[in-house]
Amino acid sequence: MDKMPLVSIVITTKNEGDVIRRLIKSIKSQTFQNKEVILVDNNSTDNTLDVVRKMNIKTYTVGPERSTQRNFGAKISKGKYLLILDADMKLAREVISECVKLAESDRKIGEIVIPEESLASNFWGNVKAFERSFYNEKGDELTDAARFFRKEVFIKVGGYDETITGPEDWDLPETIRDLWY
Repeated sequence: MDKMPLVSIVITTKNEGDVIRRLIKSIKSQTFQNKEVILVDNNSTDNTLDVVRKMNIKTYTVGPERSTQRNFGAKISKGKYLLILDADMKLAREVISECVKLAESDRKIGEIVIPEESLASNFWGNVKAFERSFYNEKGDELTDAARFFRKEVFIKVGGYDETITGPEDWDLPETIRDLWY
């Protein structure tokens, strides 16, 4: 690759002060450097905004829920690619480089599924992590949704459906597969 494309990382938060620092550190330690971080918070009442501001992350307040937050972040982003993250995640150091390399190798790739490992910090997080431990270690499209998108594809299909909450992670990739491929 001659010039590295910009990757816009959109993070959604609501009261994620106990986990957001870990995600931001993992973003900052990426081997891929041409990135912007857009954090879209849904009116947190904990220390989320204090934590991210101290880490020099650009923040916006938008609600009422995650799909709206994600679409807002995508709309204001400047990147060729979008990486949509939840606050309770942590990235492997090479993940953005690997996604860009794969996407740049084939113009037809509109989305990439990144295998997820749940990192728990509370009871329900532990339940989620336990549940995920039964799935394929290398990722599974039934349980792991696409998180890395070619922005033009994301925009073309209309982004996340803001009328659904919960299955939006799987609805968007299905829409992309139906309309893009």
